[in-house]
Amino acid sequence: MNPIKFFLYVRKSSELEERQAMSIEAQLEEVAEYARREKINIVEKFIESKSAKQPGRKEFNRMIEKIYACKEPIGVISWHPDRLARNSLDGGQIVYLIDIQKICTLKFPTFWFEPTPQGLYMLQVAFGQSKYYSDNLSENVKRGNRQKIRRGEYSGPAPVGYINNFKTRNIEPDPIKARIVEQFFKEYSTGKLNLHSAAERLNFLGIMSGNGTQYTPTMVQRMLTNVTYIGVLKRNGECYPSSFESIVEKSTFDMVQERLKDRSMPRKTKKLHDFAFRGLLSCGECGCSITAQFATGRHGGVYRYYRCSKKKGKCNQSYLLESKVADQLKGYFGKIAISDDWAEKMLTQIEQWVNEDRKDTAATSHKLELQTKAVEEKLNKLVSAYLDGDVDKEIYLNRKEDLVKTKTDLFNSKSDSGKRPNWVEPLKDWVKTIHNAGKLVDSSADLFEIKSMSEKIGTKRLLLDKKIGLELVPAYALASKDRVLQLKRTKSPAKAGQLKSGKNNIHLAWR
Repeated sequence: MNPIKFFLYVRKSSELEERQAMSIEAQLEEVAEYARREKINIVEKFIESKSAKQPGRKEFNRMIEKIYACKEPIGVISWHPDRLARNSLDGGQIVYLIDIQKICTLKFPTFWFEPTPQGLYMLQVAFGQSKYYSDNLSENVKRGNRQKIRRGEYSGPAPVGYINNFKTRNIEPDPIKARIVEQFFKEYSTGKLNLHSAAERLNFLGIMSGNGTQYTPTMVQRMLTNVTYIGVLKRNGECYPSSFESIVEKSTFDMVQERLKDRSMPRKTKKLHDFAFRGLLSCGECGCSITAQFATGRHGGVYRYYRCSKKKGKCNQSYLLESKVADQLKGYFGKIAISDDWAEKMLTQIEQWVNEDRKDTAATSHKLELQTKAVEEKLNKLVSAYLDGDVDKEIYLNRKEDLVKTKTDLFNSKSDSGKRPNWVEPLKDWVKTIHNAGKLVDSSADLFEIKSMSEKIGTKRLLLDKKIGLELVPAYALASKDRVLQLKRTKSPAKAGQLKSGKNNIHLAWR
């Protein structure tokens, strides 16, 4: 039996039980067989699962401390030098302990070593190769990850709602969980859920995290801010285009971010009453805004009144009941309102004009296309003549420049002709507004809709001596005549008024 006492050191890189599970056992068996064959006396074993790329291994440091504390030289046995060290600091400690004769020998089943200058040199070479392998492996992994990013591939475990496709080395939506995640984002975007209720919702739906635990509010927030769900690859704070399919629409994702932002910055606000006409009117005497308040009647009952806020000082204006405000505003609506029949006729007329424009556009487009083909034929003939030597270079260049400019103008004209006339939507909105104004004259109309309509059709909204003054917007003032409206489209302005939009003028005439 060899009288030298040996410490046995074995190591595997991963700390996870399921990874490299056979590495420790295999090393122990190989080293034990080698020790029996060489009659090596192993007095203590040091076993750990930790990478040797960085210093700080607990069992390795404990072994080094025991070697320093031993009064007699110690031998060390391991599977390979790279099990002892993959970094310069730990490797240097081993070499130093050999120099001061604290370690008298090293034994490896796959590597020869003697404590001589040549042996120490070869040991340092082995440690250097181990460090080089570790560093090079890191660079290879980083290079592979950069290439995956260029291809838009997702690396790592797939987030909930996706599954890893090991054939394509990418992720793809899970047939069931993807729909659940999509619906969950939509529910949160409505504002009905907070982070706590959202976590309960996910747990109720049976959605678990990657490690099999239930979702917490923090995990939900991390999930709701994950741009992977909109098909964006994010690495080290930078976003890249991806090659995998999105689960959530970007508009829904943006609404969720707004909800999260609002909830993350709670504001202490005074709860306001739902006064419909607050902020709509100004005082005709002092110019202050009109505010609202509750008041109790003589015979009981609570009423809503509107009055001057008097922020600029004394004001003689009195209160006006909310129902009176609504009635006076409705009076303005009645001046511009049109019936259902007239609205239908006017919208039908607008569609007829749109169809006519489409026909004109199609004819114009066909004409421009023929002209473009003619210019292209001239260009081809010009090039052929120049190549044959029939045309001088200067004439060729000048003529070509003119033809190219002509072709560009034709292309721009064709693009412009395909656009929808810009007068259609404004005119439709105008007709629908004056039609809706008539519906709001009804006593059961919503007060907030009355306010919205007043803001749309009127400016300089003042309250003076319990009378509301409202100046109609010019477009809606055209419809305030007490006559029958007739919608016309001509090339010259009508005397009564006009709506300017598009290449032709849309006129309002009365008869």
